[in-house]
Amino acid sequence: MPLQRPYIVFITDATMENQTVSGQEIKQLDRSDLETRVKKMYTRVAEAPSGKFHFEMGRKLALRLGYTTAELDAVPVESIDSFAGVGYHFAMANIKPGEKVLDLGSGAGMDVFIATNKVGQRGRVWGVDMTKAQLQKSSNLALHHGFHDVSFIEGQIEDFDFIPGSLDLVISNGVINLSSEKAQVFKHISRMLKPGGRMAISDIVTGVQLPHSITCNSSLWAACIGGAMQKDMYSDLISDAGMEITVWTKNEQYGFISNSAKGATEEYKVHSISMLAVKTI
Repeated sequence: MPLQRPYIVFITDATMENQTVSGQEIKQLDRSDLETRVKKMYTRVAEAPSGKFHFEMGRKLALRLGYTTAELDAVPVESIDSFAGVGYHFAMANIKPGEKVLDLGSGAGMDVFIATNKVGQRGRVWGVDMTKAQLQKSSNLALHHGFHDVSFIEGQIEDFDFIPGSLDLVISNGVINLSSEKAQVFKHISRMLKPGGRMAISDIVTGVQLPHSITCNSSLWAACIGGAMQKDMYSDLISDAGMEITVWTKNEQYGFISNSAKGATEEYKVHSISMLAVKTI
């Protein structure tokens, strides 16, 4: 069964269609246009990581977030160049040799390669991502650098095609905040995990619920702010999916670049977190 790319929603006036309901004009998302815009941006991340973006990327960012020199030196440099994560969760993930791990939003593959080195030859790691350019880059890097026990899959993070109850660990870095269907993401993660399986992720959340003026700002979506959910609501979705949060830490070392993003960060307490949850059902 072929897998489909996920929708990551960047809400702008230009990406909405107008409809009239009960005399009021309601703006509806043009998903086709959204998908086109998203694919273009992440193609640039894969193919031209030295370009100008709304977010930080690369080795310096990874080291500041907590990745070790040893971890980074053992993976392809090109995968690090396109790294745009928001935290470090490998310490709390406590990956063991032989485990099966899935990375949601795997990008150029840096976290997949790091996880592969930790699970060893008896383990297996998969990455799910949305753009062909990212998948082509990560797959080529795996082939050329001898990472034979990894697979990169084109699929939706809300509904990727995987055997239920088969995974020891799901990881993700700075991706779930961009999904318009976060509840579905967490429910699907829970279905894919074995009983007692873990979810170790880093993401962007807020201290207060964002107003419409922020969630409809395309620049703030691109900066991983516009789609961020209030932290209590976010944690409730995880609990509702049958997972118990055991570790929750704020990543003070992560910051935003643009002035508009910095302003929203201060006013709405937008911040990066890393967390570990365990499947309880």
